[in-house]
Amino acid sequence: MRVLVVENMIHSDLGQVGVALGEAGAEIDLRRPFTGEALPADVHAHDALVVLGGEQSAVDDHIHPYLPQLARLMRAFADADKAVLGICLGSQLLARAHGAENLLGQTCEFGWHDIALTAAGAGDPVLNAAGASFPIFEWHADTFTLPEGAVRLATNPAVANQAFRIGRAAYGMQFHFEAGTRVVEDWNRIFKDQIMGIDPHWLERYPEHAARHAEQADAAGLALARAWVRTIGSIETDGSEARKLAAASA
Repeated sequence: MRVLVVENMIHSDLGQVGVALGEAGAEIDLRRPFTGEALPADVHAHDALVVLGGEQSAVDDHIHPYLPQLARLMRAFADADKAVLGICLGSQLLARAHGAENLLGQTCEFGWHDIALTAAGAGDPVLNAAGASFPIFEWHADTFTLPEGAVRLATNPAVANQAFRIGRAAYGMQFHFEAGTRVVEDWNRIFKDQIMGIDPHWLERYPEHAARHAEQADAAGLALARAWVRTIGSIETDGSEARKLAAASA
């Protein structure tokens, strides 16, 4: 299992997804195109694609000219029926890749927030691994419209499209389910100034927030990560059934 992982800024972290990929014995090919590293020209050398978050928007092509190529690559993996995971910015790029509109600066969420599965999410083999509702870490200001043909899997009052699926196994998740407690605490330290600008009380109240939410969020995030990793090999073993599920819920 060879997985392409794309970072969009320094201090991105695979977190819980990295744990699940390690458990599966995956080989990770890490690319940082924001530093000038090249993206693959096609999908043939990899079994799956993970695109992590970043501080830029999904349409900041003038600052990060690799973004259109990355969106096309995500679309190519999905069209090839290979597993795709877009987290935060990655979900916004996956939506862009499938013709949706990116909505900038409209939905600021930071910290642990509750999300709930839709009826389609309750029947989805990845999202339902975490339960009908759960707290999960959020850090974003942008969102997107639901791409044509996509299935909305999770939502909350602030953001309609918290998670969606295109086809068999291309998933966009606006929330940072990869960010377990270790990652969150690293971000508290690394991005202290940015966090203070968003929520001046977050750091002083962090122990209270963590005591209330961290354990359940960590469990939900790892369950989601493990369930998504299982989609990487499922095309080899039960792809026809998975494609039937995708078609039925679309």
